[in-house]
Amino acid sequence: MDTTDFTIDTALEAALSLSQVLAARRHRRKVMGHEVLVPGQLGEALHLPRIIQRLQSKQLRQREQGLDDFQSLWPTLSDNTRFKVLDNLGWYDPSDLDWDDKRSNRRPQPGFDD
Repeated sequence: MDTTDFTIDTALEAALSLSQVLAARRHRRKVMGHEVLVPGQLGEALHLPRIIQRLQSKQLRQREQGLDDFQSLWPTLSDNTRFKVLDNLGWYDPSDLDWDDKRSNRRPQPGFDD
């Protein structure tokens, strides 16, 4: 998905999905001599909670700022992370589909599952 394709609503959906993808990551850490798995904190480092809060704001100016922040963040993510986010949302790129796939001739509707 290109950054120009994001609206405030689709950016919010993608940001929430990104938050889930990043929170699902686990890291090994030693605590008091024992190895434990801890959840990833990359979402906080990327200021994702602030972006989500802005996208959910009642003020249009705040939502637009959140959209700008998310559009700046999106290209910096790895291809694998972007794919996981879009896959979580059920979005797809029609050019990646086989010719016989009935979805190959239309764009997905954000927010709707097939």
